[in-house]
Amino acid sequence: MSSSTFPTATDLTTEHLVLRPWSADDIAAVLADVRSTHWAADFPAEGDRVIAGVIAEQSDEPAASGHRLIIERETGLVIGSIGMMWPPSEGALEIGYGVVASRRGRGYATEATRALVAHALTLPEVRVVYADVELANPASIRVLEKAGLRRRSIDATTARFDAEAANPSPHRP
Repeated sequence: MSSSTFPTATDLTTEHLVLRPWSADDIAAVLADVRSTHWAADFPAEGDRVIAGVIAEQSDEPAASGHRLIIERETGLVIGSIGMMWPPSEGALEIGYGVVASRRGRGYATEATRALVAHALTLPEVRVVYADVELANPASIRVLEKAGLRRRSIDATTARFDAEAANPSPHRP
């Protein structure tokens, strides 16, 4: 597998969530601003629209992008999105996430981040997963800390958090 080819994406299931690859229909609906009955009332947020556009530009196969919808298991509703910015650069992979306002404060962003980081660190091309967060966003900083990422650097406006593979393989970059 080359570093530019994303492994086959599968659903990731946690206690409260399913992280499912975006479908072509979901991307088209978000980009056309067409409401779906399987979305929370405040999905998509602006970040989800941006990601849908990125996925549409990257690939004919949405599942190959590494981005997933966050689905609340209890209701079956899409409540946000999370993704890996594929391909990794020298073994480092950036992640990003967003949960709609109506579902914040329930630990969903932390749960989704923890699951995606754990998954990403099983991929042979990945030895470090990181996220950059603005210091003006304390909620996101708490998400990353609770998900087990460590603060590695900070500047005037941004902090970088990361997690490393427990047993770096000699096959990893």
